[in-house]
Amino acid sequence: MKPQSIHFKARASEALDNPVLQENLRRFSGGGLAMLRAKAVESYGPKAFEGLRDAAEAIRNRGLEHLDTWIELFEKQATSRGATVLFAESADEARDLVLEIAKRHGLKKAVKSKSMLSEEAGLNEALAAAGVQPVETDLGEYIIQLCDEPPSHIIAPAIHKSREQVSDLFQKHHGGTRKTDIPDMTREARQALRPHFLSADMGISGGNFLIAETGSGIIVTNEGNGRMVTTLPKVHVCITGIEKVIPTLEDLSTLLRALTRSATGQPISNYVSFFTGARDEGATEGPEHMYFILVDAGRTGLVGSDLQDMLRCIRCGACMNHCPVYKTVGGHAYGWVYPGPMGSVLTPSYIGLENALDLPHAATMCGACSVVCPVKIPLPDLLRKLREKQTERGLRPWPERVAFRAWSWLAQRPRLYALATRIGVRALRLMANRDGLIGSLPFAGGWTRAKNGGRFMPAPAGKTFRELYAKRSGH
Repeated sequence: MKPQSIHFKARASEALDNPVLQENLRRFSGGGLAMLRAKAVESYGPKAFEGLRDAAEAIRNRGLEHLDTWIELFEKQATSRGATVLFAESADEARDLVLEIAKRHGLKKAVKSKSMLSEEAGLNEALAAAGVQPVETDLGEYIIQLCDEPPSHIIAPAIHKSREQVSDLFQKHHGGTRKTDIPDMTREARQALRPHFLSADMGISGGNFLIAETGSGIIVTNEGNGRMVTTLPKVHVCITGIEKVIPTLEDLSTLLRALTRSATGQPISNYVSFFTGARDEGATEGPEHMYFILVDAGRTGLVGSDLQDMLRCIRCGACMNHCPVYKTVGGHAYGWVYPGPMGSVLTPSYIGLENALDLPHAATMCGACSVVCPVKIPLPDLLRKLREKQTERGLRPWPERVAFRAWSWLAQRPRLYALATRIGVRALRLMANRDGLIGSLPFAGGWTRAKNGGRFMPAPAGKTFRELYAKRSGH
């Protein structure tokens, strides 16, 4: 997937001007996954859930502090159980390894369970070019594959699509009578996918976690497609990031409780699938060949850095479900694989800060993302650090840099600062309309400019806080 994050502002404007998308996002924002999480936390007990978050954070930190040790143990255990463990320094290298595996075994069709790293690698396009038919089997991923779009959400990839849009899409590709009843539509998708499961010779999955002590991979799904992808084809390839390795099965049990409640509000997902090694001799199910591809692609660059906390991410999507920016512009505006607050940190970290200049600023800093994160990632702090790095590297626009330097110079001179603020608040008061609202700001039009009209900013009282406080206190 080619990054388009440098165009965030333009893409966000297009999203705001798309009435169909705005209606779909309005329905998503009105409840959905955020409401389900709230109910799950209440049922679990808010205090107990905070303890669960603490435990999940500690597990992820322990794994990252000795990541090399756990990766080495995973490789040893997985290899002893008949799997092949491969390492890729980049997403492109991971893609080439998958193509090499397909060529080696003469594979022609790959059924896929959800894998964000395959999106990083542009795997579907590469497979098709190599003569291997890729078929997404997660319902949301299947929908966006049919319409040739990237996912807009890591848990609900087609959240930006309405029922009517999906109905039209299914009729176009499946033929037959147009259906609008959701159970009928999901049945139609199952009927279209079933032949692919039975004829595919390659299965490709991501990995929610990799267990070091057993050499196992785990995927968490609400559809049976993941289990069929990992058991029916003769070759299974799990492609995932190196940071997904965790020490023990006991650690997994804790993380699963936090993951499912944070992602979809469920006590447990419908399917938690384990895969450990290749099929034993005489066994009737499971792959004949099992490959794990562990991908770096910028992850080790975060280890030991002031952004290491981001590697704790377990891809639940809770941060974007609660983010006012994401819920307004949707996932495609972010221009790469990972949207929302998590993407605003991961994308600049993986593809370069200079290629995602606006993402660290695509946040209100309300803190909702860090409050709901199941592994307690301080996302606003990380976004602030990325902003600092941009300033240090001179990557912000020159008017912004000049303005902040001027403000810094003035703020260090209290008397001048007090005089400037007295003049400023009086000038702003004069700009207000009869209702006490400002409809246009010089040099800061973005605050009041909006689609379909404009936003108004309440005018100040005409006096500074110091003046008002002095009057109230009698000094």
